[in-house]
Amino acid sequence: MRTREIGNDHVGRETVGAIGLGLMTFDQSGTQPREQLLDTVRAALDAGVTLFDTADAYGPGEERGAAAQGENERLVAGLIDELGVRDRVLLATKGGHVRTDGGGWDTDSSPEHLRRAVDASLQRLGVEQIALWQHHRPSPKVPYEDVIATMKEIAESGKVRMVGLSNADPGQIRAAHAVLGEALVSVQNQFSPAFRSSRPEIDVCAELGLAFLPWSPLGGLGDAKSLAEKHPAFAEVAADRGVSAQQVALAWELAQSQVVIPIPGAKRPQSITDSAAAADLDLTEEELARLDAD
Repeated sequence: MRTREIGNDHVGRETVGAIGLGLMTFDQSGTQPREQLLDTVRAALDAGVTLFDTADAYGPGEERGAAAQGENERLVAGLIDELGVRDRVLLATKGGHVRTDGGGWDTDSSPEHLRRAVDASLQRLGVEQIALWQHHRPSPKVPYEDVIATMKEIAESGKVRMVGLSNADPGQIRAAHAVLGEALVSVQNQFSPAFRSSRPEIDVCAELGLAFLPWSPLGGLGDAKSLAEKHPAFAEVAADRGVSAQQVALAWELAQSQVVIPIPGAKRPQSITDSAAAADLDLTEEELARLDAD
């Protein structure tokens, strides 16, 4: 697989596959037996996927409520250890989102919570230093400059190697970069054929030398009927090329900028293998123009 970079000379440059893997949907339920998830991780690595993204808030919240906090991190760490592939994976996580009883979501960006979140993630992931720790989502209860100050403290603690933002706007990215400097290496925002409003954030990341990690990068594609109705150009290019619309969407995102590294989710080996193939799909200027206008 073609590769892209996260990091810089200060914190070190990491070369990763141009397509990553979002792990939010991993939950080892009855429809996701452990062996299936192990096969999915194997398939990802075989295809060249090396950036794995989790968060402390990911887990089967409807069943477990607030107790789901951290379950995805434990699961992912266990799968990676069972396969013995720690040295092949750049494992990223996030903090600042919390699960509530009934399967809901809330935010907590207080300094006390973020410090505890880092310590808890270190323990659940079984590492001495988190490779990439990201602030999950701005909180209306905490001024963003206070969040940045806490992130600086965390970055200087030695408990994390690199830090990133998630769901941040251009002003927040610039403010964080001004304080965090080269410790800040990435921004993770939603971006897909159906959700393109993060284009300004991609431009800021390219300017500042930060990786941009689109979450839910396949959002809006849906089934064949929905795809044909809502995004016909993606369906047409896929048919012309003899590939999936998912591959076309990811290749289109990769073409937005060299800093883009999509992190599609997958629960089956076939899904991540298909997504990974997008890294080697070169779209023409004419195709990109059609997709841009779709």
